[in-house]
Amino acid sequence: MHLQKLSLVNFKNIESQSFDFQSKINCFVGDNGIGKTTILDAIYYLSFAKSYFNPIALQNIRHGEDFFMIEGTYDLNDREEKILCSMKRGQKKILKRNDKAYDKFSEHIGQLPLVIISPADRDLIVEGSETRRRFIDGVLSQQDKSYLQSLIQYNKVLSQRNALLKYFAANRTFDALNLKIYDEQLIAFGTEIYKKRAEFLEEFTPIFNEKYKQISQQKEQVQLNYISQLHEQTFTNLLQKNTDKDRALQYTSVGIHKDDLSFEISGYPIKKFGSQGQQKSYLIALKLAQFEFIKKLGNITPILLLDDIFDKLDEHRVTQIVNLVNGEEFGQLFITDTHADRTEEVVKKTQQPYEIFKLN
Repeated sequence: MHLQKLSLVNFKNIESQSFDFQSKINCFVGDNGIGKTTILDAIYYLSFAKSYFNPIALQNIRHGEDFFMIEGTYDLNDREEKILCSMKRGQKKILKRNDKAYDKFSEHIGQLPLVIISPADRDLIVEGSETRRRFIDGVLSQQDKSYLQSLIQYNKVLSQRNALLKYFAANRTFDALNLKIYDEQLIAFGTEIYKKRAEFLEEFTPIFNEKYKQISQQKEQVQLNYISQLHEQTFTNLLQKNTDKDRALQYTSVGIHKDDLSFEISGYPIKKFGSQGQQKSYLIALKLAQFEFIKKLGNITPILLLDDIFDKLDEHRVTQIVNLVNGEEFGQLFITDTHADRTEEVVKKTQQPYEIFKLN
């Protein structure tokens, strides 16, 4: 699979722009603020029907305009596929495949697999557990439709249960039977999600460790651990033990929506004890492992977006990353950088066809 053409209208800071791409490597170079990352985000949008950087869809419309439109033409197993995503103020977002609109955007997830590596990934280290859960969910949702549906249903039931707890508090009442109906649904969806997350981490962690070793040449030992309340007891027991607490708090305090990942280097949190270079290498290893995992379980090689990853990395680590993405297992690659010469020097080493787009 590769993206052949991309057209943008009124998307973020871009008024109108079109590109024809190489099937292997495409680079966007230019000063900061010129729109390099916006182009990568548009490619991401075509795979996920949302921005990687700004989840509020209206804020992706160019200032002073009423709509945005992104259109991409893909070569998918020697078949041309057109994807269009657009939004107009006051109306719902539209996602079309070959001129046919999707009823549910979730049906599109995984059709055009994609992995992005960006400075914004640092949120995985510095932000709360929700960001790390979103990473797990993003990997699994691209290759497991039933996981995505369980997740959608779990979040829906969780919202309903929380609303019921607030209703109980506001009306000074309690109906155990009513609460039990939501508990049973939460347990069913939540247990399924927990099992799939645990299986995923068991398979994913060795891949991640190998990628980090390749980037750092085994200079440091890293750990990736899955944290869940369901490790120690069943979801049923958790909900029963915390009923009174949930009533007092007016929300569901236990469950798989509290899961987390711990990122460590030499047994210590990488957030506190990792250098900038180590943190960046950790995140790149995570994303390259994500790429390999998605490719292994699907039958399409994902598109890989590298946003400004050469910044704050020493030459050795850059070389290791280039070597990693130069294998036959990688497909189409998009790179942004502020230094045109540095980018060209890097991509020349791959001996792959490439195109450099200089933005100004």
